[in-house]
Amino acid sequence: MKQYFVTGTDTEVGKTYVTCQLLRAANNASLTAIGYKPIAAGCELVNGEWVNEDALNIQQASACANGQTLPINEINPIALTPPIAPHIAAHEEGVALTHEKIAEGLNALAAYRPDILLMEGAGGWRLPLTIGSDNTPTHYLSDVVKALKMDVIMVVGMRLGCLNHALLTAEAIRADGLIIKGWVANDITGNMTRYQENLRSLKAMLPEPLLAEIPYQTGIEAGTLLSAIEQLG
Repeated sequence: MKQYFVTGTDTEVGKTYVTCQLLRAANNASLTAIGYKPIAAGCELVNGEWVNEDALNIQQASACANGQTLPINEINPIALTPPIAPHIAAHEEGVALTHEKIAEGLNALAAYRPDILLMEGAGGWRLPLTIGSDNTPTHYLSDVVKALKMDVIMVVGMRLGCLNHALLTAEAIRADGLIIKGWVANDITGNMTRYQENLRSLKAMLPEPLLAEIPYQTGIEAGTLLSAIEQLG
């Protein structure tokens, strides 16, 4: 079983979309693939349980060997109501964002023995989990990924500023001693000035492989996704 952490260069860069595309590509390639969104902020009450839209999409894209649909609370065990920074939402709701809770959920999904397990982060790489009495973060989600020694897939939101965001994120991941398995260029606006020039710059500056390029609001070629899955394998 391969386990990867999916992070982004910022919030709203398409981490969930990329995660779901990779999950579906793996499942279409006769592999079982499950997605995990341990922390999600911004949930609605649906049939008596708190549901996050991103977690719901991941649930629908995941598949077990027996074809069963996994419960949403296994895909997303920490569901926070307000659509704000998770550590603030957790503090307001009296919820502890702990390494143990996140690892416990990961292990529960690993027990289904999928071929690929993708754990999607929230926000960017340095997402605070806990804050001290002086409001200074004391623990980050990246600390959990580091402790779990997971390889990382980095989603780059292709927009103005993405070169700086991508390079700084990659530097932070490497500084934490982790391997960037590859990165995905996700065109999130469709109108980025000098898109191709920026993409070429990223290819030149990032030593890790480009797994896939995702055009704005258009379908992704199956061959591109299958190639990405093969590189992950």
